Amino acid sequence: MADASKTRILDAQQIERKLQRIARQIIELLWDEDAVWLIGVGGRGEEVAKRLHLILREISPAAFHLGTIKLHKDNPLDHPIVFDGIRAEDLHGQSIVLVDDVLNSGRTLMHAAKALLDCAPARVSTAVLVDRYHRSFPIRADFCGLTLSTNLKEHIEVVLTPGSEAAYLT
Repeated sequence: MADASKTRILDAQQIERKLQRIARQIIELLWDEDAVWLIGVGGRGEEVAKRLHLILREISPAAFHLGTIKLHKDNPLDHPIVFDGIRAEDLHGQSIVLVDDVLNSGRTLMHAAKALLDCAPARVSTAVLVDRYHRSFPIRADFCGLTLSTNLKEHIEVVLTPGSEAAYLT
């Protein structure tokens, strides 16, 4: 029985189409780069980055590297930010696409971008599957699958488990 408190806004096929489109937009913007780092925000952002990485490797000759940035989303200043699969010196002078599942207030992406800027990259872009458009911080999605106007009490839940992939408004 379906949960009446959830409204599906993306199904598995729509998520795949959105990721395919985001991947092509990344290539269009970064066409002249020899290598690009996809850095997923730990959790669902990491999974979105992995899926984009697979698509990009299939459709582009450029080298796409994959890594994860892990931070405490509720209290990022009180916990260390950790890179997984990346050394800070690997990012020096590189183009980076910071990836998350949902952009809401912008706090998570802002703290992750700040940590990446400390590595002196050439460029940092952002990619999200869903942009809720409720900014508290001055950050935007350069690549976005779906922009959705919601009220502040609503939430977006992204499920990326194979066989039950969907995004819900709750």
